[in-house]
Amino acid sequence: MKEETTEHVQIIFKSFSDLLEQEIEEPLWAFVLDKENRLYQIDSIPFYTSLIASNDIVFADIDPETKQLVYQKTVSYSGHSTIQVVMSDETIAMDDIRDIFSKMRCVSEVVNDDFFVMDIPDDVDYKQVKTELDKLEGEEKIEYAEPSLSDVHRKQTEG
Repeated sequence: MKEETTEHVQIIFKSFSDLLEQEIEEPLWAFVLDKENRLYQIDSIPFYTSLIASNDIVFADIDPETKQLVYQKTVSYSGHSTIQVVMSDETIAMDDIRDIFSKMRCVSEVVNDDFFVMDIPDDVDYKQVKTELDKLEGEEKIEYAEPSLSDVHRKQTEG
């Protein structure tokens, strides 16, 4: 029986970051789905790149100068969303806030001392997540942004 290997690669995403207010290049990990057709599935939570989320399928090509894979376009959206969270209250432990969302099945990754990003899976009720985000923001514990809100999650909060 042949063992399957899943190849991991880094793809460079070039964009303007509203959060950083500058052009950025952010490397994200991805699984190789179809090397010949240059299709990859994102396996990272983007820190700064907008309109990309975990599990999205993207087309990337090799940059002839840098020899790196560079994002060209999104082929298929996963339905996941990416949320950026900045801590506003230094007296609150970031892990306590992350735990609230972890219980809702939202994986998060720490970027620095006061900033983390969350992946909201497509089958998580975003209305509950957003209610908690809004509550924490209203209490001035956090500020948050929705750089990649899927259509699935957007529809859950409309109306």
